Amino acid sequence: KSDRQLLPTSDSSTSSACATSTNLSSWDFQSDSTINKIPMKGTMLKDDLRITVPEMEPLKKKSEMNVTEGKQEFPSSVEQLYYKDTQKIWPQLIAAIAVSWVSLVVGYTSGYTSPAGTSLRRDMNLTDRQYRWISGSMTTSALMGSLVGGPLIEYVGRKWTLLISNMLFLIGWIVNYYAQEYWCIFVSKWTVGYGVGIATLTIPVYLGETLQPKVRGTLGLLPTAFGNIGILICFCMGNLFEWREIAGIGALLSLPFLIPIWIIPETAHWYVSKGKSNESRETLEWLMGKTNQNAINKEHQELLKRRETSNEKTAISDIFTKTNLKPFMIILGLMFFQQMSGINAVIFHTTQIFNDTGSNIESSIQTTIVGVVNFISTFIATIFIDRLGRKALLYISSVAMIVTLGILGTYFYLVNVTHVNVSTYSWIPLASFIIYVLGFSFGFGPVPWLMMGEILPTKIRGTAASFSTAFNWMCTAIITTAFPPLRDFIGSHGVFWFFCFMTILALVFTIVSVPETKGQSLEDIERELGSKNSAGSRK
Repeated sequence: KSDRQLLPTSDSSTSSACATSTNLSSWDFQSDSTINKIPMKGTMLKDDLRITVPEMEPLKKKSEMNVTEGKQEFPSSVEQLYYKDTQKIWPQLIAAIAVSWVSLVVGYTSGYTSPAGTSLRRDMNLTDRQYRWISGSMTTSALMGSLVGGPLIEYVGRKWTLLISNMLFLIGWIVNYYAQEYWCIFVSKWTVGYGVGIATLTIPVYLGETLQPKVRGTLGLLPTAFGNIGILICFCMGNLFEWREIAGIGALLSLPFLIPIWIIPETAHWYVSKGKSNESRETLEWLMGKTNQNAINKEHQELLKRRETSNEKTAISDIFTKTNLKPFMIILGLMFFQQMSGINAVIFHTTQIFNDTGSNIESSIQTTIVGVVNFISTFIATIFIDRLGRKALLYISSVAMIVTLGILGTYFYLVNVTHVNVSTYSWIPLASFIIYVLGFSFGFGPVPWLMMGEILPTKIRGTAASFSTAFNWMCTAIITTAFPPLRDFIGSHGVFWFFCFMTILALVFTIVSVPETKGQSLEDIERELGSKNSAGSRK
């Protein structure tokens, strides 16, 4: 569709609401030459506006348009439109920040083992085997939790599933804080791991069904940003406290979400799926503002229409139908390449990797620097995702990781195989890690989770998201577990070159298979993917 179109013709209720409730400056005229013909002085302005843009005919009235001393004043009605458009974003922002706080706890939980490991092993007298079990338990339990989360978000709803995951965090951290035996730590890690698996599944689904297209990209990245904040807080607490105090702070971080959970609504999609039409409309009014009745009516009717076309009970086999299989495979592909870029293996073993570089900078300082970069980079991505689109961010992300992983592999090859003196270039690993983490957090970190809430069809969203999240955690477990023995077998240089090769494949996959979803409603995305599948099957 041409981006020069003045008035939207999309069937999407959500995109229509976003397009029509905007300020005058965002209306796009039909051509650049038309704009240049509009004089900015005198009464000729009203005539040219009337001729050029018939839809703006009401602006010719003297009460609505004043042209004095060559200065154009916009009508108050347009200013009110802008004010209303800004106002209706606030409820969505509140909802996004509320659920993103759970992601902050997820990030804090994921980063716990690294700063707490030394003091935990000392106080609990842990053997290497016991410590490995504790370190790996969260990944395994997160996989299990994501499988449990699928039925949960369908039966109890997205909102209350988030509360369940948050309560698991609170209970797990309290158990950790009061632990006196090894098994208590193990139970704690399994408990918070379940919470991590459930939360990483539920958050993107909730935001995907709650946010409007124009802000879904920006606000949809808030969970990743908050998750990075959680990791950074955990690393900082590790410099100040030992394992028990770090666990206590984790429990405290789980408390604030208990307040907004009673404020934010359940998603309208879930209410409609349960036949609760009135409740779904109340959710839309909360999110979009009660004064925006036209947009609410269109959105509500669209949801009801989609419900009528998929009123049958969902079965696991529905994922493998022609219409649903392609988006599901796209998400699995994104999750696979996200982990095969090596990010979790690198993050989990950052300190050890920096110890092996021979750099003059302390490994703990370098690890903290990487954490700070990881934190900042996501905020950069939020600025560009709705401007450049999802695919552009994935392109930039994969290219940055390909280059830096290749450099890291070459550096370790020179150090460990050819034994070249690279002390002059000891800054290269840190610089490469910074760009690598920056690239990952810019695209392949947040975008797969964002798109999971966007492109999975409504009928299979809960089930497919559950399997996708479980698949992601399975890949995480494989990569993080296999990294140490793989490094011993093919060397650090071989591991980084392997990750580089996999990221090249990720770039190819993105170019060939991943759709652009910028600015589209969930219904538009589902229709477009469905129509492409239908067209492909007819060929």
